[in-house]
Amino acid sequence: MSKHPEETDRLKKIVEAFPNVTVTVLGDLVADEFIFGEISRVSREAPVLILKHRKRSVIPGGGANAIYNLADLGVNVLPVGVVGDDEPGRLLIKAFRHKRIPVTGVLKDKNFTTVTKTRILAGMAHTARQQVVRVDREPEAAPNSHLTRELILAAREYARASDALLVSDYGYGSATPAILNATREKGGLNGVSVTLDSRHRLLEFSGVTAATPNEPEVEEVIGIHIGENWSSRGRDGMVAFSRRRKPVDIPIFGSDEVADVTGAGDTVIAAFTAALAAGATAEEAAHLANYAGGIVVMKRGTATVSQQELLHALQQSPPTTRSH
Repeated sequence: MSKHPEETDRLKKIVEAFPNVTVTVLGDLVADEFIFGEISRVSREAPVLILKHRKRSVIPGGGANAIYNLADLGVNVLPVGVVGDDEPGRLLIKAFRHKRIPVTGVLKDKNFTTVTKTRILAGMAHTARQQVVRVDREPEAAPNSHLTRELILAAREYARASDALLVSDYGYGSATPAILNATREKGGLNGVSVTLDSRHRLLEFSGVTAATPNEPEVEEVIGIHIGENWSSRGRDGMVAFSRRRKPVDIPIFGSDEVADVTGAGDTVIAAFTAALAAGATAEEAAHLANYAGGIVVMKRGTATVSQQELLHALQQSPPTTRSH
């Protein structure tokens, strides 16, 4: 059912308040590398395509993509994470500076490898490019004890000056349950909302205000298959679960014929966190996150959603819910 106009106005006011809020992001910083090639011919060495190199780009991914999304939504964002003293790490820092995002909380270490996900895309001239392979470069170990201590100190300092703390855990060691617990010590998170996006250990975190798992992540941590029992997740929308309230089923915004889901979860957690920090309820935050997710999946590659795009979406289509 459609919401009343005053509820749309309420969501607009929340989005318009984004520049007044500050969010600290404790996350695994990832460099998303895209290599674009034009199909030239089939190799004589093996039954594989030979691609003529056309373009290369390196953009923020993982926790860094959540940071980028917050910045484009107009939020004041304070990143805390680790990169290596390598080209992908330097490019991530350069990208942050380009958006005027403070980088003093981004630690650089020569013994750490910046997580880099290289996607090779192929296509003919004037046709859509398709991903043919992905190569991941990962650090051999999690950040050492010195880096971990620095992460905790930076997260605690920034969180005290923030309205929310976003934890983006991709499993590379910069956003662990132990680091969050240590950040909370000495009153580091008093009155600060904590949102969580964790790939494989959702239930290991405690003291979290809200989390935004997708359906496979929920199935993994609970150990059951829910696909046939629920009518809304992923391409079908979102369900908001609030304490002592009935679940709210939110249909997808836009088309279900998506262009690319790369990084969509980062956009969802960014919009959800920004909304909570601006005073939204969990249901209101879920609505705005649903809009943002619907917008970003229509873009190719790792992408962001701007504050103006979110406002335009609200104007274009009022929020709706349906029976769960």
